[in-house]
Amino acid sequence: MIGELLIALLVLLGALFCALSAFGLIRLPDVYLRSHAATKSATLGVLCVLLGAFLYFWFYLDTVSVKLLLAIAFVFITSPVAGHLNGRSAYRSGVPLWENSVQDDLKPVLEKAQKDASVHRK
Repeated sequence: MIGELLIALLVLLGALFCALSAFGLIRLPDVYLRSHAATKSATLGVLCVLLGAFLYFWFYLDTVSVKLLLAIAFVFITSPVAGHLNGRSAYRSGVPLWENSVQDDLKPVLEKAQKDASVHRK
């Protein structure tokens, strides 16, 4: 009974996080915020659904699914890194921030790096 409730709760929570992620992809104004929505909530949603499936196989079929464990590890590692790299490449390509953005932490760092690079070239 508790196992069924835990599995149902994990799958439902994962579906809610995935729906929240899809809503964020539609509603958020720029590529950086959309990337954040896609990587954070979608990753958590997929991990919850996969964990629910893993627990189902473990509790009710008495098998430990190595494929599900590998999928959990793969999603947990690659999705946040991919989101970070997408945001970084968009920034370096010159995609503008949303006009109501308050803080740009990367701008002074890149300006300093470009200044240092120009000094070293001379």
